[in-house]
Amino acid sequence: MTARKVFVWQWGKRGAGPRIAVDLANGLAALPRTSVQLSLSDQAEILHSHHAPANVLTFRTYRSAFGLFCKFLQAPVIITRLFMAILGNKPDIAICAMPGPLDVLMAHALRRAGVPVITIIHDARAHPGDGYPLQMFLQRILIRQSSSLVTFSQHVAKTLSGDASCQGKRILSLSHPPFIGTNAAPPFSHQGKPKLLMFGRLLPYKGLDLLAAALPQVDVPIECRVIGQGPDSPELAELQKINGVQVENRWVPENELSQLIGWADVLLLPYREASQSGVGAMAAAGGRYIVATNVGGLTEQFAGNSQAVLCEPEPAAIAQAITGLLKNPPPILPVPDSTLAWQELGRNILDRYLP
Repeated sequence: MTARKVFVWQWGKRGAGPRIAVDLANGLAALPRTSVQLSLSDQAEILHSHHAPANVLTFRTYRSAFGLFCKFLQAPVIITRLFMAILGNKPDIAICAMPGPLDVLMAHALRRAGVPVITIIHDARAHPGDGYPLQMFLQRILIRQSSSLVTFSQHVAKTLSGDASCQGKRILSLSHPPFIGTNAAPPFSHQGKPKLLMFGRLLPYKGLDLLAAALPQVDVPIECRVIGQGPDSPELAELQKINGVQVENRWVPENELSQLIGWADVLLLPYREASQSGVGAMAAAGGRYIVATNVGGLTEQFAGNSQAVLCEPEPAAIAQAITGLLKNPPPILPVPDSTLAWQELGRNILDRYLP
C-alpha cells in the first residue's frame, strides 16, 4: 500500500512553534504507511538543542523587520521556487504547525501545486502585548489559503467559527498533547519548601498582578520563581518584593526547559485570558502539579487532569487553590506517554483529512 506523504512546516525561530512541529512530525512518522518531511527555519533554536530533529529541510527566513519586508518584496520569486520544489516531491497533505509571517508564501505555493493545507490555529485573537506586527491580518490570509483548520481547544474553535475568514472551513478541535517531558523526580520528593513556577511570556494578560496579590495570602512557606521574557512592569516589581519569590526576566533556551519544569513541584497559570497553554502541556508531560485559572481554553485543557486545580481569576481564589494543593496534594499519576499522544494527534488529523 502506498505511503501517505505529509509535509509539516513551522518557520519560527524559537518558542513553542518549532517544538510543536518537531513533536508532530515525529508522531506522524511513527504511524503506519506514513512518510513525513519537516521544514524549519534555518535559525530555529531547536536545531541546536537535544531535541534537534534528525532529518529536516531548513528555510532561510529573516533576522530583522527589514529582512521580513525584503522577503515579501521577493514573494513572487520565493513562491515560484517553493512551487518547483514541491512538485519535485509532492506531498499528499501539508500541515502548518503554528502560523508565522512567511507561511502565506508556502501556503500559496502548496495550493498552486494542488496540495491541501491544514493549519493549526493556536489563537483566534491576539493577546495584549503578544505576537508580532500584522499577526492577525496574516493569519486571516493563511486561513483563507487553508483547506481546513485544527485547534487545541473548543474555545478557539468556537471563536474562529464566527469569523468571516473561516466560513466554509472545516475546524477540527483536538486536545493539546503533552510535550515530550522531563525524567525529573516526582513533585515534593526533595523534602524542602514547595517549589512554585510561573514560566512564559511575562505580560499583563498572564495575570502577573493576580499572582502578586495572591502569593502573600498563601500561608505555607514557599520558593517561587517567575521566569520568562517581558517588559519591566509594576507587577514584576511587586512580585520581586515578596519573600521567597525570585523574578528572572530572560529568555529560557530550549535546552533549559526540561530542567526548569523538573525543578518545579507546581506550575502556576494565573492567567486573565488564554487560548490554551503550551507551558501547561509541558508541565503535564513532566508529571507536575498545576494551578490554573478557569479562563478560555485552560478549563477544557486541565478539567480531566487530577493533578491540576482550576480556580477563578481572583487573588483570593488563586491563593486558596495553591494553599489547598500544597496542604493536600492529590495522588501523583503516571507520567503521560507524550510520544503516543503526538501519534494520536497526527492520526486524528490524517484520518479526518486524508483517509
